[in-house]
Amino acid sequence: MSLHQSLENLLLWIPVPSTCCLAYLGSCSCSKEITVPSSSYHYCVGYQLGTSTNDLLLANDEKLTMQNLNDRLATYLEKVRSLEIKSSPVARQDYTNYLKTIEALQNKVRTCLTSKQFIILQIDNTKLAADDFRIKYETELNLRQNVENDTAGLMRLIDDLTLVKSDLEHQVEGLKEELAYLKKNHEEETERLRKQLGGTVSVEVDAAPGIDLGQMMDNMRQQYEVIAEKNRQEAKDWFDKQVDEWNVEVTTTTQQLETHKGEVTERRRTLQNLEIELQTQLNLKADRENELAGVEARYGALLAQIQATIANLEAQMMQLRNDMERQNQEYNSLLDIKVKLEAEIATYRRLLEGEDTRSLNHNYVVSLLISPACCSHPVKTMLLDFCAGYSCEKAYIFWYIHFLLWVIECFFLNAQISIF
Repeated sequence: MSLHQSLENLLLWIPVPSTCCLAYLGSCSCSKEITVPSSSYHYCVGYQLGTSTNDLLLANDEKLTMQNLNDRLATYLEKVRSLEIKSSPVARQDYTNYLKTIEALQNKVRTCLTSKQFIILQIDNTKLAADDFRIKYETELNLRQNVENDTAGLMRLIDDLTLVKSDLEHQVEGLKEELAYLKKNHEEETERLRKQLGGTVSVEVDAAPGIDLGQMMDNMRQQYEVIAEKNRQEAKDWFDKQVDEWNVEVTTTTQQLETHKGEVTERRRTLQNLEIELQTQLNLKADRENELAGVEARYGALLAQIQATIANLEAQMMQLRNDMERQNQEYNSLLDIKVKLEAEIATYRRLLEGEDTRSLNHNYVVSLLISPACCSHPVKTMLLDFCAGYSCEKAYIFWYIHFLLWVIECFFLNAQISIF
């Protein structure tokens, strides 16, 4: 087979770019964007070779090797483009908003938990205060009952003292009536005796002196008067003493009663205040419990929503992790393909080194590979300098090998190759 046909079949697979930003065609470390517009692609099929057929023949195994390499390169480039298309949406997706949303929701959850703990602490304090007020209320209630019992006892004592006082007054009245009755009887008896003595006849006889009844009556009257006065004075003193004692006791009891009444009034007022405060605290506790229930329900729903969002984000992150692992596996497979391609290229170089050097028109071969319509002047000059000193087939094969290396290196260094 002629070199013309071999180059025609080979160049059908290789597009020659019109503009290229390669720093060096042979060993390119492409870290910049390389643009290859579709209008610049052409295939070098309209050339004519003036050399003989025998000088341009290639071995059949070399042709098969070149076709195999071209087929594998085309498959490899197609796989690279498909992987770039698949990975571009995942690489462009920004998860910053999701992370900010998760952080904001976590801050809200922490704030809600802090508010919940504060409300629970307030409820505990309210319960402790309510327990204290209940204990105070029970203490004051017991004290009130004791005071009421003491007051009831004092009232019964006052009633008993009133009855005793009434009895003593009745006794004094009875003694006064008895004293008046005795005085009246005494006066009547004295008057009757005087009348008897005044109506008698005086007879003088010589006899022993008789008993002086008037004197006797006077003595008896004086004795009775002394006894009556003594009894009256004793009764009066005893009555006055009893009255004074009962008056003192009544006064003391009255003072104690007034004091206890004041204490009972004060206790009743304190009890009313405590009942009002207890009712207020109970209402406050009920309000806090209702508020806590509402807060727990609201933040429970919010927490469930946040957990659902977190679960969704975790599922998305798991999906991304799976995609990354899959892409890593694909990358490893591509890396293996690269290694195999490099080994094949090395084998191909060794095949090229064993070929006989055949001199052809270098300017014709270079113009075949780089036409003026397809390449800028600096690149053309660089290729002319690079291909100088090599035969036509070796220059083309070197250019093809460096093109393969350039494509592989651009892909693994994240170069953006735009082929329209």
